[in-house]
Amino acid sequence: MSRPSGPLFTVSGLCKRYPNGTQALAGVDLAVPAGELVVLLGANGSGKSTLLRCAVRLVEPDAGTVRVGDTELTGLRGAALRRARSRVALIFQQSRLVRRRSALDNVAAGALAHHPGVRTALGGLPAGERAHAAELLDRVGLGELAGQRADTLSGGQAQRTAIARALAQRPSVLLADEPVASLDPDATSATMALLRDLAHSDRLAVLCVLHQPALALEFADRVVALHRGRVVLDRAARDVSSADLAAARVAAR
Repeated sequence: MSRPSGPLFTVSGLCKRYPNGTQALAGVDLAVPAGELVVLLGANGSGKSTLLRCAVRLVEPDAGTVRVGDTELTGLRGAALRRARSRVALIFQQSRLVRRRSALDNVAAGALAHHPGVRTALGGLPAGERAHAAELLDRVGLGELAGQRADTLSGGQAQRTAIARALAQRPSVLLADEPVASLDPDATSATMALLRDLAHSDRLAVLCVLHQPALALEFADRVVALHRGRVVLDRAARDVSSADLAAARVAAR
């Protein structure tokens, strides 16, 4: 799939205040081009997860715009929003797999949005989608576990299955909200390496929320830090120092 030369994912002036008065986002500007893994850091309550949820309209922003390529999501409704949102896949901290279904079934479910109709409403998919799901499981290193029930997978295997499910959506933008928070060190490294490879090899725009600055410096192309809903650092990872992170009030864990 060809990608535009400009940013694939752009947030401009994004603001969100919750009913309790908390200003979660205060005019955030952020752009992620194809082929780049950007890690978003910040202390709890800095607005990281709110930014991702506003981006896909799970939470409605108060102001600002979100664009995927040339399409602005913030003004869309109904079927137009569903079509545009299908280009953005969101990965959560927990894999959210259907426990009694196989890894293959879980991955194939990522393609449901591309096949509206009675058959897909009942869980059916064209045979080609199951073949594609098998290819994606191979892509994340789990091809041999295609028939295994999701509730028997390890934490790292479940998260890679969730990433494969996101890829079945055929996104151009991949958003990951603390995808390694509950994983052991080996699974953490494997998952972060996979996200980096998806950005570099598949030319996806990948934005990943983390709490661990060391992981950001090891795997990211760019590091962005939020503090009280504002961007306080946006720099190539190779140019970020521990002093920069301290100044951005990013707590190491």
